[in-house]
Amino acid sequence: MKDQNDYNVRAVERALQILGCFDNEHPERGISEIAQAVALHKATAYRIVSTLVNFGYLERADDGQKYRLGLELTHLGFKVIHRLDLRREALPYMKQLIQQWDETCDLCVFDRGTVLYIEVLRGNRALNVAAAVGQRLPVHATASGKLFLAYLPPNELDAILSQPLPAYTENTKTSPDELRKELEIVRNQGYALDTEGFEVGVCAVSAPIFNRQKHVIAAIGGPSPVSRMTPERVQEIVVAFKEAAQAISRRMGWNG
Repeated sequence: MKDQNDYNVRAVERALQILGCFDNEHPERGISEIAQAVALHKATAYRIVSTLVNFGYLERADDGQKYRLGLELTHLGFKVIHRLDLRREALPYMKQLIQQWDETCDLCVFDRGTVLYIEVLRGNRALNVAAAVGQRLPVHATASGKLFLAYLPPNELDAILSQPLPAYTENTKTSPDELRKELEIVRNQGYALDTEGFEVGVCAVSAPIFNRQKHVIAAIGGPSPVSRMTPERVQEIVVAFKEAAQAISRRMGWNG
């Protein structure tokens, strides 16, 4: 039997490689850069890039010389998000948390070493703290990110902690040893708490969502202004978020 890779269409494969060469470090690239990144002749890269531009998957940058990912990819991404069973199962519990606490509630997954938000519901307060659907945030500086790190296999955790860990505030932990100590606490208590690690004035709690295989597949989080997160309120919110996360986990097949 042929392997699925035997059926790759070369032109499509090259187009996907070109899309994949754009990342946070290289949000914009010129044709020469693209050709070099994917090992293509410049003329071939130009033809594929032109086709991707015509269909909206790439667009010209403001300088007219470079290219960046296009909005059509966002539309595809939202289609994927809307079909996720996880999102559908989590929404009722997220709405209950909003009614109970009137604070932002978000749902995120671990994707390519970052926290990716797939649903965000806001409370009705005048002062709200919230990420945006589709936004990515660093794992070492957010409550949900630390939650994902705490449950990663050791080799994957080592790979992430061996990379530079930028500081976003004075409270951001950038020492791998300090982070490992915190991650052990997160595992033991079953939730993560971050205070001003990514943004000054913001505190967040996060609880893990498990699947049938007892793997963490998502996190449900609650960011809020530090001024509203008294120690007593934090503990009450933690209990509510852990209960919601466990209920969603059961909907996803977890029987812990």
